[in-house]
Amino acid sequence: MQPLTNAQSAIDLRSDTVTKPTRAMLDRMVTAELGDDGRGDDPTVEELERVAAARLGKEAGLFLPSGTMSNHVAILSHAIFKGEVVGEASSHIFRSEMGGLSLLAGLYARPLPGQAGAMDLDALDGCLRTPGVTTHALGTTVVCMETTHSMGGAVLSLDHMRAVSSKSLQLDVPVHLDGARIFNAAIALGVTASAIAAFADSVTFCLSKGLSAPVGAVLTGPRPFIERARGFRKMFGGNLRQAGLLAACGLVALEQSIDRLADDHLNARRLADGLHRIDPHLVSPADVVTNIVMVHVETSGTDAQQWTRVLSDHGVLTAPVSKHALRFVTHRHVDASSIERVINVFEEIYRTRPATFFAG
Repeated sequence: MQPLTNAQSAIDLRSDTVTKPTRAMLDRMVTAELGDDGRGDDPTVEELERVAAARLGKEAGLFLPSGTMSNHVAILSHAIFKGEVVGEASSHIFRSEMGGLSLLAGLYARPLPGQAGAMDLDALDGCLRTPGVTTHALGTTVVCMETTHSMGGAVLSLDHMRAVSSKSLQLDVPVHLDGARIFNAAIALGVTASAIAAFADSVTFCLSKGLSAPVGAVLTGPRPFIERARGFRKMFGGNLRQAGLLAACGLVALEQSIDRLADDHLNARRLADGLHRIDPHLVSPADVVTNIVMVHVETSGTDAQQWTRVLSDHGVLTAPVSKHALRFVTHRHVDASSIERVINVFEEIYRTRPATFFAG
């Protein structure tokens, strides 16, 4: 196998954030009506916020630059009292947001053990407390869930979400859902996004993950909560002025990009099946329910960083997520023929790795 040539294009499976805007998005940008969103008068942003809130069955929405900022703003907006933020330990909020809970929000992270992004309910029972500070303990400020799970694409069951919501409600603890890929979750479950969002007080989702918008996330929730969130957005420097240019892309994403996510799920399963045929230790197809495939390379005799480098040399871009695990994420720019090429590249490297690719 020869390395990638200039005539070939790389297949980028690092994330579904690498998608480019569609032609319809670029066309909508040209005609978007603009104002100053920092002053609350950009009509295209206002339309996006209304549409997004309606999709999730919430009263109001707030457009933000990113899902990470949206999560921080949401948690701060819930944090009437200082205390603990509870959630599953491998979720994006605890693993990939640069310690913002403590460094920016001044809150204490309480990660719980779990399975495929679903926190252990007994552990939740053991730590959940009424918000506030007592003589002996911090209260729970907010409980966070995530669907789909950003590490493996797993989807929380509605029964699990109902249980978390019920336990939290009993103690007046608000629930925030990091629904960055909530529409992938909805397709996998065969329900509406609002059916999932019903189990959280606030929900954020990303327009730039799989939906092909270039930038942005929308936070949704009760109207008073969203008004409070606007203040925290400004505090973080998140006011975007003539943001209608970006919101226009978000509107097209919600109109045109959701149903096709099922194609990404199918391609992820094709990839998992193909890699499983090479070696069953690489991936379990049964674990692939949306558009993320975790590939475990420990039995190959080399680590994920080396695999990333060699795959890149041969036109396949991926990302290591641990010493022996790679994450592949399918999206609009990856079709069935691309998946076949990835499988073929991986197999040739895997079969010949000792002498050819990983020497030295």
